[in-house]
Amino acid sequence: MEDDQANVSHGKEKQASVELPLHWSEWQLLDSILPTGGFAHSFGLEAAIQARLISSPDDLRTYVIHILENTGSLLLPFVCTATMSPDLETWHKLDRMLDATLTNEVSRKASTAQGSALLRVAASVFTEVPSLKKMREISLNFGDVAFHHAPLFGIICGLLGLHRGTSQRAYMFITLRDIISAATRLNLVGPLGAAVLQHQIAFVAEAMLKKWKDRAVEEACQTSPLLDTVQGCHAYLFSRLFCS
Repeated sequence: MEDDQANVSHGKEKQASVELPLHWSEWQLLDSILPTGGFAHSFGLEAAIQARLISSPDDLRTYVIHILENTGSLLLPFVCTATMSPDLETWHKLDRMLDATLTNEVSRKASTAQGSALLRVAASVFTEVPSLKKMREISLNFGDVAFHHAPLFGIICGLLGLHRGTSQRAYMFITLRDIISAATRLNLVGPLGAAVLQHQIAFVAEAMLKKWKDRAVEEACQTSPLLDTVQGCHAYLFSRLFCS
């Protein structure tokens, strides 16, 4: 009896020792201090303000929810597929598909800038996964890889050992985090109000995750084309704080 209990205890300790580094890597991947350039982009929020589409807290809440809906319908399929098959061939295929799917230059550049930065940082930080560095070096030599953010996020999550459900929820989280941060810097909401808003919308984000998760990339689609149009106007702004 005592031997059985000892074996069970040892098994739990071994499992915990394996899961512990995974949890730390997961949290670091989602940490805003990771220099991936996400805070340089507003998801079209800055353009929407200047177009007078957002003039109240209710407008902001609606805009954020639409961004999350669009992220779920368009990008989660790429995150999911990449997480399940985190290899070079799958990544390059998804990268080409997403490059052809994105319809405006502003969102395309934002995606490639963040994806390139994410892989560079991940290859330097998560040294326990040497394939990240190898994949980056090979892709840079190819010269025709766009480095879009969503597939790369899924690839990194898969190589770190995250489940596809976790990776998709994480992608929704960083989208919500970054757009709320952009709203704060654009003086649409204060820091405390931003925290409250993020917590309130988290329940909506979870519902959207359940709606759009685990879909094939062939099902990826735009649900809010107006947002895509607004973001495309960002390059024409006379004065701007964000890159997109």
